[in-house]
Amino acid sequence: MNTEPSVSVLFVCMGNICRSPTAHGVFRKLLEEEGLEKLIAVDSAGTHAYHVGNDPDRRAQATALSRGLDISDLRARQAGSEDFHAFDYIIAMDQDNYMSLQGICPAGMEERIYMFLDFAPDLSDSEVPDPYYGGAQGFERVFDMVEAASHGLLQDIRRRYL
Repeated sequence: MNTEPSVSVLFVCMGNICRSPTAHGVFRKLLEEEGLEKLIAVDSAGTHAYHVGNDPDRRAQATALSRGLDISDLRARQAGSEDFHAFDYIIAMDQDNYMSLQGICPAGMEERIYMFLDFAPDLSDSEVPDPYYGGAQGFERVFDMVEAASHGLLQDIRRRYL
């Protein structure tokens, strides 16, 4: 039996310490709850190298913990062109990250880049806002958006791959 994941997802924000590790953790937990963690690989990265090697922002970790989710094991890394060969879904949190990803995308692989909130059509927003310079409410809002989009993403993966 093949134990390699059949689908892979990379969540991307600017520094990989707020939004993308939150999405990574939320989606990882959803996969575990659905028994799909061996079929779908998940990771996160940033378009910039500001925080490479750091753990998620303390406020992102606190928000996650308040909802029963531990993301303290995650470490920031920078996205690179090699990720387009490793991941089926490369998910940008906002338009700036989307454009940065387009800039490193190998020719012919552009269809792998998605906007995260495209998987949450019931939300009125098109981008997951960066909560870094705000207060705790921003992290709560991001978590809610990420949860909604994660369910939509999983539906898309099931429809297309499983």
